[in-house]
Amino acid sequence: MDSAIWTEKYRPTDFKEIKGQKEIVEKIKAFVESKNMPHLLFSGPAGVGKTTLSLVIAKQLFGEHWRQNTLELNASDERGIDIIRVKVKDFARTKAIGNVPFKLIYLDECDALTKEAQQALRRTMENYTKTARFILSCNYSSKILDPIQSRCAVFRFKPLSREEIFAVIENVAEEEKLVISEEVKQALFDVCNGDCRRLENILQSCAVLNQKITPEAVYSMASVAKPKEVNEVLTAAAEGHFLEARKKLLNLMLDYGLSGLDVIRQIQKEIWNLELEDRKKVELVDKCGEVEFRMVEGSDEYIQLESFLAYAMLVGRK
Repeated sequence: MDSAIWTEKYRPTDFKEIKGQKEIVEKIKAFVESKNMPHLLFSGPAGVGKTTLSLVIAKQLFGEHWRQNTLELNASDERGIDIIRVKVKDFARTKAIGNVPFKLIYLDECDALTKEAQQALRRTMENYTKTARFILSCNYSSKILDPIQSRCAVFRFKPLSREEIFAVIENVAEEEKLVISEEVKQALFDVCNGDCRRLENILQSCAVLNQKITPEAVYSMASVAKPKEVNEVLTAAAEGHFLEARKKLLNLMLDYGLSGLDVIRQIQKEIWNLELEDRKKVELVDKCGEVEFRMVEGSDEYIQLESFLAYAMLVGRK
């Protein structure tokens, strides 16, 4: 199968096919069945179903005419005031085809819209309520102007749970004839962090190499170190073997091609699996936050990671 096709292939076309967000789906389904709904604001992390649910709404509302009645814009590409004033207004002022009294305008990544564009959008939403409904999708609702938020029904999406991710994996494995063990499922869940799009991309990349997927292939494709290896680095440091921990960490970064930020995020997760007192774990997590901040500000990642290992050694010896 061509690259990047899986996400489209497994995209639901009906509400009952959507995994996760059960409460949100039930409310949206009621809106669609009544053929009347307010403007919607979807916020939440990437890959949890915001765009998918928007397209399902369009297909369920308009049936075969959904493309003619839906305008889909990615605001991170087109985020100026002219897009709102020209493209959106021109689409909104015309009547919908079919028996639904309004068209649908879907603005993806609308937290990337400039403040001026958001002000123009605010007026457009107000003026064309009879002929258009807006679905706004964003990662951070705090970046959306309050007047826009007050015009919308706000739905906050959450990452998919372990059971929901496993259900998606099983469905894909059955359709694509893949061999996936429980260990591989857990590895996929660990690297995707509830992001279904990332899950499917990693699965597809692994399936191209071999129908039988291994945990090693998953971690390699995701450019993530195995939790066990990260644990070994931290354990060596906490036990006072600084040079050994430093060498293992360097090899780990080179083997997987990891950046300092990738490593510190994995370290933060793995700290809780160390055999240390809770107080010492808290001290290490606090240090993780400090090191991550320094890296973001431009500090040398190798020096910062070495300083963290040195701190872990001092905490472990207390």
